[in-house]
Amino acid sequence: MKKIFTIAAILLAASLSDMYGQDWADLNRYREADKILASETPVNGRVVFMGNSITENWYKFHPEFFTENGFIARGISGQTTPQMLVRFRQDVVNIGAETVVILAGTNDIAGNTGYASLDMIMDNIKSMCEIAKSNGIKVVLCSVLPAYRYSWNREVEPNRLIPQLNFMIKEYAGKMGIEYIDFFSAMADNTPGNENGLPSRLSKDGVHPNLEGYRIMEELISGALL
Repeated sequence: MKKIFTIAAILLAASLSDMYGQDWADLNRYREADKILASETPVNGRVVFMGNSITENWYKFHPEFFTENGFIARGISGQTTPQMLVRFRQDVVNIGAETVVILAGTNDIAGNTGYASLDMIMDNIKSMCEIAKSNGIKVVLCSVLPAYRYSWNREVEPNRLIPQLNFMIKEYAGKMGIEYIDFFSAMADNTPGNENGLPSRLSKDGVHPNLEGYRIMEELISGALL
């Protein structure tokens, strides 16, 4: 039986390598920049935004929000919480973060790296929080943004699953004394056919915010950071 499990693990590892390449969590993406930051002494408390394409695009749409406040963006398009967990120490802890803003989970629901239950997603979010807290880093947990459907996987129902995940994130944050930022309530659409989705005025594709959407997010989160 042990041999069977070993063979299965080898086959799974090979499969993941074929699907994502050797650097599954994309550790190389920010490695050199992280080395530079780790060698510097931050003037003010270092704030790191950990996330996926929503965080990555945030910096692209409005870089001034980051540069003028000394915030560091560590978003990678398409990533799920297990990938973020793998790179969390490198991209957050090792660069001397004082605060980490975690915005994650939508790609897990979309199945980007395979099926993930809401409990599985929460386990990864909890692990990131625990790593941060054990290193004296303040955590800010964000709700997952609204989405009615994913264009790349229309079989799942994010408009139903995201509110459930957000309830779990909020409940965990309250239990652990972690600040929770509710982007969802401020941005969700309630019109028929787009319930719990992003309205067109805030997003071109129903998943990623435009500049107007990011400005709403900045207003909500600024109180926790500035």
